[in-house]
Amino acid sequence: TGKELLARLIHRAGARKDEPMIVLNCAALPESLLEDELLGHEKGAYTGATGRKIGKFELADKGTIFLDEIGEMSPGMQSKLLRILQEGVFYRVGGNKSIPVDVRVIAATNRPLLDLVARGTLREDLYYRLNVVPIEVPPLRQRADDIPTLIDIFLAEAAASNREKRKTIDD
Repeated sequence: TGKELLARLIHRAGARKDEPMIVLNCAALPESLLEDELLGHEKGAYTGATGRKIGKFELADKGTIFLDEIGEMSPGMQSKLLRILQEGVFYRVGGNKSIPVDVRVIAATNRPLLDLVARGTLREDLYYRLNVVPIEVPPLRQRADDIPTLIDIFLAEAAASNREKRKTIDD
């Protein structure tokens, strides 16, 4: 659908555009790793934690964090996310010092969140905290007119990153 592309456009158009934008796919990591990625950890928090790790929320401070596939997050991690959204603070794994953050959260999913709330797999209070400005983006198969524009964007990005002349694709 282009969820991340839309999130990047929102970030670039907002007051936080000069601050970091951090992206994380919540479905790509098991709960223990997701917590570590989002919150970071202190040295000695667990076996193998040989130093402090800064988490994605701290990296996104004053900017934006895009959480893709939010509906895949475990109930325990949902509680921690809700606390960050409500209080604006969190603790690194193994830490006892609260870390304040000011982060705009953009969350996305490919599943109807109200269905997840009804089934009890998504906290209702988290849903309402995240559902401030809902944007429904239909799948690309329902937006075929967007394909030429997306192709142009991808070709321009590929040419720029490879320092090559921009290529074109005919109809």
